Amino acid sequence: MNWIRCRTVVPLAAACVVLGACVSGFTMVAPAPPQQFSRLGPATGTACGSLGVLATAYNFVPMGLDGRMERAYQAAVASVPGATALIDVTAQEDWTWWLIGTMRCLTISGEAIK
Repeated sequence: MNWIRCRTVVPLAAACVVLGACVSGFTMVAPAPPQQFSRLGPATGTACGSLGVLATAYNFVPMGLDGRMERAYQAAVASVPGATALIDVTAQEDWTWWLIGTMRCLTISGEAIK
């Protein structure tokens, strides 16, 4: 009877550990806006990086992936003259498969403020 229980509990516990690793908390993309600001219009910025070498399931060499969020945010702010920050920020990631890896582009959109 213990063997049957062990065969059930161990895989269930392992599944909980593996699936629990896929959870993350919220990440602050943009700093909190100042008390008073003026809206300047929509802003968008994109930053890309690649994950490459070998077959798709084995891509393991990051190339320019670190800092994509910050680079895309700065590009969005720079896309509107005079902007100092963004509010109502959204992020979207697009993947493009190439011969030996993937290109991952992150687009940040929001309302530019000053």
